[in-house]
Amino acid sequence: MNSLSRICISLLAVAAGWGVSSQAQSLKWAESTDADMWARSSVKMSSKPSSAVIASADDTTGGHAFSHLGTTFNELDWDAFLMLTRDEQDELMRRLFAPDGELKFTRGRVSMNCNDYGREWYSCDEVAGDLELRYFNIERDKRGIIPLIRAAQKYNPGLTFWISPWSPPSWMKINHDYPVVSSRHNNGDPRIDYLLFGSVDDIDEDEMKFLGERDGKFPRRLATQDYFIQDPRYLQAYANYFCKFIDAYAEQGVPVDMVIYQNEAYSYTPYPGCAWTAEGTVRFNRDYLAPTLKKHHPEVKLYLGTFNTNRQDHVERILADDSLRSVVSGIGFQWEGREILPAIRAQYPAMKYICSESECGNGDMDWKAGEHTFFLIADNFGSGCDEWYNWNFLLPKRGTSPWGWNQNALVELDPETRTIRYTPEYYAVRHFAGILTPGCEIVGYSGRDNSDLVALIVRDKDGRYAAAVANRTDETRDVTLKMGHKYVNVTLKPHSFNSFVQ
Repeated sequence: MNSLSRICISLLAVAAGWGVSSQAQSLKWAESTDADMWARSSVKMSSKPSSAVIASADDTTGGHAFSHLGTTFNELDWDAFLMLTRDEQDELMRRLFAPDGELKFTRGRVSMNCNDYGREWYSCDEVAGDLELRYFNIERDKRGIIPLIRAAQKYNPGLTFWISPWSPPSWMKINHDYPVVSSRHNNGDPRIDYLLFGSVDDIDEDEMKFLGERDGKFPRRLATQDYFIQDPRYLQAYANYFCKFIDAYAEQGVPVDMVIYQNEAYSYTPYPGCAWTAEGTVRFNRDYLAPTLKKHHPEVKLYLGTFNTNRQDHVERILADDSLRSVVSGIGFQWEGREILPAIRAQYPAMKYICSESECGNGDMDWKAGEHTFFLIADNFGSGCDEWYNWNFLLPKRGTSPWGWNQNALVELDPETRTIRYTPEYYAVRHFAGILTPGCEIVGYSGRDNSDLVALIVRDKDGRYAAAVANRTDETRDVTLKMGHKYVNVTLKPHSFNSFVQ
């Protein structure tokens, strides 16, 4: 080989290497505002910061692994789904669940018995006194929840699921009814509302609707007794009930691999709910549910929660039981529970943590709701969660439940025109779905102390960085992210969602 050939080969090698290096220094940038969703561009990384670094991660930064983005399958979502054409149904589910879709949901949550987004109360066994569960069935679920799941499984056959009840069968409760308190939205007996606190003082049927503005501790008072009957026969029957539900869903091709004993034991609701004390929570999970799962479904994990209370001393009282902690794998937090998540995680770092439900809004489905959801996703992952779950993914305008609560969804249906709109909350989730890839770690977060600028940084299994950032202010903001040994210097539009991927 002559010297000229060697020089040419060397130059080609340098050029090839430079091309790879140059490409590695450029990030794909997706930007969303209320006026323009998912605009695409790119930004080059720099060796120096040009403004204050709002979030930082480098090769030595440790993190925790991301596991799943998921959503909940509710009966009212199914009713809205049926108003779409088959092509529209397929397109929606492809966007939400396909591995190459936009949200890439890999996991689902299912309510055991009716929740507040069912059409009306039902359970899998409303035959009073049926402790042997001879009349247990999931016929109602087969007409709504399971068909909705199958529509999602078409685009992701590997979906897995976890379950939690809002209320046990009504006959298993001390008030023999599905709600906790009476209301204009139910037929509860107001004469026994005193069971909650020992009096009717401080009972407010709308307390759970304060949408994150509850000013202080939630709930204002804790229930003084368990609404589930604490008779061992009932406790064991209920543990068996969970196993029968898992079996019945498995027969329908729906794999359940995790259970949580109760949704929001601290929302004293006019819709399906059940109040539990700390002692009752420990008793049922430790002495009945855990050993019954171990016997019949050892492959199914038991998580505690869902904790929607910021009363840290109460949660600590439950977790202080060593025997209970030895049989649970993780903890689900939602709503006010998010406020104490870092403190609990610091005490119990070996536990897994999930955001079991994002906050549901007030039916506006507007940009403000999208900004709040963006912050919640970042704060939960940044505070130690490895899974996050959306609530409703499809509802009609205003999203009104049979119990009088307007709520949000990722996709809004206009019942008159039968057309759908992908809401700002959908795009908030999409920005995170673009950076949270299998095997990645959350390695940087900023936003809890200053939620005007929210940033989450992740590093994938190949060492590449990505980030999701929101500017929630009225002003254009110059910001810098440190990702590895490089910096991302960008100008963010007011009220914008942004994601950056190598």
